[in-house]
Parts: sequence; structure tokens; C-alpha cells
Amino acid sequence: MNYIVFDLEFNQDFSSGATQKLHRHFFEIIQIGAVKLDQHLNALDTFDRYVNPTLYVEVNPFITELTGITTEQLDGEKAFPESYKDFIDFICGDDFVFCIWGMADLRELYKNIRYHKLDQKLLSRRYINLQTFAAQHLNLSQKTLPKLKTTVELLGIPLVHSFHNAFHDALYTAEVFRKINKDTILPDYYDPDFTTIRPKLPKQKVDFEKLIRQFEKMYAKDLTEEEQSMIKLAYKMGKTRQFSK
Repeated sequence: MNYIVFDLEFNQDFSSGATQKLHRHFFEIIQIGAVKLDQHLNALDTFDRYVNPTLYVEVNPFITELTGITTEQLDGEKAFPESYKDFIDFICGDDFVFCIWGMADLRELYKNIRYHKLDQKLLSRRYINLQTFAAQHLNLSQKTLPKLKTTVELLGIPLVHSFHNAFHDALYTAEVFRKINKDTILPDYYDPDFTTIRPKLPKQKVDFEKLIRQFEKMYAKDLTEEEQSMIKLAYKMGKTRQFSK
């Protein structure tokens, strides 16, 4: 049995246009990074691919600031269907377990696969969320799961790469796995078709004009159009929960 430690970087259009409404909460993959480990956690192979987006063709400036990935950098790269095929070839076999840092990457991987109408049966449903096991190892509350960088620092793993790069984060996650590995870390089963039934709440609409006036009152100044746009964009980005700690 092998472990596939993988990480993803995403792009999304944070505007209020029809595209976002059609693909609400959909994050398009723009980088896949992975490390293949054997049963003893020895590295067998690595995978690092940038993905040319087809849904949100322009990389959002906030994503570029976070990851360093630019629109120009992705020009000429393979689109997701071809990159997914390469990823499956890298996995090479059906006896493997995914290792992830948080559930978001696994969920978004399946969403991208479904959007492009690809074969999700090629993936293993077994996974290990190393973030929760790292929190247990560090005696941290499950309500405040640690960031990858925080965990790397607490475990004394050398900081040799930047973070928010899918390949670098996969390398760090593999190192965390080696540090905390024990017999009690067992795979869970992921069901991509499972949906949590939540009570439907009445839709709320933000009064942006009132919000802007409040900011102007707080800072005792008239906000420029650029400043107003930044406040509105920050609100919309916050709703996606991509940057939640």
C-alpha cells in the first residue's frame, strides 16, 4: 500500500457576476502537488503540475498575492482533464490512501472532476486527514485545528520552502506524517455523494451603502471608489471561507 500526500491551489472569481452564481463555492484547481510514500513513509516519487484554468481564466490578484501564481504563468500549461490523467498515471495503482491537510482539497478535487465529467472511480475513497491527527499529537483542541506552517514550526521541521505552493505544502505534509505517524492513524472513508442537510435560512442582503457610510464615519474620511471596491470584495471573499483560520 502507498500513500499519496497531495495538496492543491485554487482560483476563483470573487465578482458578483453570473459565472460565480452558477458555480457558487466552486474553486478551480490551478496547481497539484503530491508526494508518493511507501508503507514505511519512504518517498517513491513526486508530482508537481500547474493547471491552465478554463472556468476562471484570469487568476485573481488576491490568489496571486497568496500563492505567487499568475495568469501568464499558467498560459501553455495543460488544462485540468490532461493534468488529472497525469495525476492518475502518477498514482499508478489502486492500493493507495490519500493524505491531506484538511478536507477542502479532497472536496474540491471531486468537484473539479465532476465539472469536467471525468472518471472519479479512479480515485481511492480512503483518506487520512493529517491535520486532525497533528492536533491530537500536539494536544490542541479539535475546534482550532492548526495551520500547516504552525505545525511544521512546532514539530521542528526545517523551513526550506515557501508555503501556499501545492508542491511545497505536500512536501511539508509528508514530513509532518513522518513526525506523528503511529499505529492509531488509520484511514477514513470519503463519500463524495454525501451531503449534510442544513436548515434553510432566509437569504440576507448586505446594505453596502450603509456599510461604506459606517467605514467613513469610523475613519472620518470619504472613501475613494477603489477603497469602496476593496471593502466589497473583502466581504465577498470572506463568504467563501477559503481564508478561514
